[in-house]
Order: sequence, then C-alpha cells, then structure tokens
Amino acid sequence: MQRIATTTLLLAYCLGAAAQTLDAAIDWGGKLQLQVDSATASDRGPLARANALQPGTTSQTGNGTTLQAELRAAAGGWNALVTLQQQALQNQSANTSSWVNEMAYSGNAGNWQFTAGKKIVSWDVGYAFRPNDLVQQEVRRTLVSSTATGRALLQAERFEADSAWTLVRVNPGNSPDARGAEEPALAARYYLHQGASDWFGFARSGQRSGNSLGLALAWVASDALELHASVRALEQADTLAYAAPVGLLATQTPWRNSSTGNTAQALLGANWTSANQLSLLLEAWWDGSALSPSQWDEWRLRNQRLLAAQGAPIAAVAGNLAWQADAFAASSSLQRSNLFLRLAWEHEGWQPAIELLHHPQDGGLVVTVSLRYQGDRMQLQGGLRDYGGPSIAVLAQLPYRQQAYLLGRWAF
Repeated sequence: MQRIATTTLLLAYCLGAAAQTLDAAIDWGGKLQLQVDSATASDRGPLARANALQPGTTSQTGNGTTLQAELRAAAGGWNALVTLQQQALQNQSANTSSWVNEMAYSGNAGNWQFTAGKKIVSWDVGYAFRPNDLVQQEVRRTLVSSTATGRALLQAERFEADSAWTLVRVNPGNSPDARGAEEPALAARYYLHQGASDWFGFARSGQRSGNSLGLALAWVASDALELHASVRALEQADTLAYAAPVGLLATQTPWRNSSTGNTAQALLGANWTSANQLSLLLEAWWDGSALSPSQWDEWRLRNQRLLAAQGAPIAAVAGNLAWQADAFAASSSLQRSNLFLRLAWEHEGWQPAIELLHHPQDGGLVVTVSLRYQGDRMQLQGGLRDYGGPSIAVLAQLPYRQQAYLLGRWAF
C-alpha cells in the first residue's frame, strides 16, 4: 500500500510541477482517489456451488485497495483526460494500469462545432437505465461512480436558439464484427426545447446490428416535480444465448454471442425534490435485450440437473456450473422488467441515500445505502450494497451477497 501511495503521489507532484512551467493558457487539474473495497461471497448461485464441489474453480477478488489519479488538461481546442491506477486485490500482486478517458480536438465554424478524437458522449434522460445512450453506452447503477472511458469518434453539432443537431461517427476504425459499445456506427440526436419540455429524437445505424430509432422527453411539471420517458425500437440487440451441448456437460462455455431481433427498450421516471433538498426518484423500465423469464427458468433447471449429475467428474460439473454465471453478462439488465427507487437528502455538504432495485418477475431485490460528504476539494463517501430475494431470484444467484466500500477524493 505504501508503494502504491508513493508512486501515485510522486506522479501527481511531477505533473503539477511540469504544468506550472507551461503557458498560463493551459487549464489543467485532476483528482486523487483512494478506495477500499470489501465483499462477502454468496453461498447461493452457480459460482458458489462450483466452488463447493471443487474448491478454487473460480476466484473472486472483491476485496482490495485502489489508488487512482485522474489528470485533465485543455488548451487551444484540445481536451485530454487520463487515468493512472494501482490496484492491490486480495491474494494478488499489485497491478498498475493507465488509460485515456478523453483526447479530442474541437473547433467551431458558425453554428457548427466539430470534434475528432476520443470523447465521452452520453445521451438520454434516465438515471438507472438509458435506452438511447447510443454512443457511450455507459454502465449504469455501479456501486461507485467513476469517469467513463470515451469512444473514438467524429462528431458534428449544430446549435440554434432552442434546438440542436448532433451527428456522430463512432468507432470508425473498429472491426465490423465488434459488439456493443465497440461496434462501428452512425448515430444522430435532435434536441428541441419547448416551454417546460425538452424533446429528443435519436437514430443509430450499426454496421452489424442494424438500425434503431428512439424518442425521449423530460418535462418540468412544477418547481418540485420532473417527469421523463425514453423509448427505443431496435432491429437487433446484442445478447448471449445458450448453445446446448451434446449431453449434459460442455467442454467449453456454452454461452455464445447472439442477437435478439426486433425488440424494444423503454423507461418511465419521475423525480421529486422538496424545498429542503429531499429528493425521490422513481423509474420503471423494460429491456427486451435481457434474457426472458423462460430463459431464466431453463437456466435454473440446468443448474439443478448439473448438481444432480450422477457419476460425472466433479471438476467437469464444477466447470459447467461456473459457466452458468456467463448468463449474468447477457445484457445490462438481468431481467426485462425492472423497478428502481432512490431516496436522498442533501444538507450542508452531506448526502445520505438509499436505492432499491426490484425485479417483479422473481422477487429479486438490491438495496444500496450510501453516505457522501462534499467539501471544496475533498469528497468522502462510503456505502453498502446487499443482493437478495427468494432463492429462485437471479439477483440472489450473483457471486456476491454484499459489497461495501470507503472512498476519498481530493481535487487539485
């Protein structure tokens, strides 16, 4: 831990000293972050059963410490954001990594602005789920929020008094077979402001996945209430499908890349905020790219059959159980129907919050409680997430029963 801290602090000091020697027109800064994570493995689900049959079938690294430096600079139309990280996970050696979040140049020509490079471009109006996040496709509902890693793109935007057009060519150099957020695509957004309403129209043409169209609305109904909605129709959506092996046991993961045809995603939400900064967010969404209830029923049945296998090698059964966990990555939503609630209160820099994610189909529930303090430069926060529900719930089958974290950030 001492080595991690020394390396990152020395790097931040050197970068700060170097920046002071540059022209004053350069806007630079950043933040240092220390995060400690702790997790309790679940005693339910395919991974737990695999390790019970054959200890060490899978390794879970939910405990550890991460020290991270985020550095930004902007000058003359250029904007750069990079991250340096050292991570020490339990029973593993420290790992050092770095990546570029943004590196892009922007220029203006009349009402048009053009951008080329790597940039974070997040769209849509939802909080817990965003059907029309066509470019960034950011992972939502993470335990700790972090700066996203942008996409390689060419972007053109035209601004009027109450409207704007945005055209994006994303991932132009990627393989046509790339999936998800890495797929080459052309995306467009139209924005229109009318009174208390903001309207958005979306379109995307993926080189492999085909076309999709979307519409979103954010309406400020009163000083306290905001309503929002988003819907998207897709020609195809990336997912995973189970390819049944010959016999009960597979020799490699049976979960294969697949696509759903002619599906949809939709979200409805409301955000209420009182005069004393108490806020309540409610959202419900449908994600047609997620596994269906019948697919999850088949998944549970396979787990039971694997556990009941007679005379099969224990290592083979354990490996097949572990592969069943691949289903959790089929979509950004585990279930198609989702309900979300977030209650928070802000007072003198403090923000306690509680979040609930519920799956009506099988009764699964995720509860997250957190506390954050925001000062001028320092931010402190901590939280605990619990995965539960009845034994058949998909959320109860995840690798971890609980996750907790403590985090400190210092901006400079």
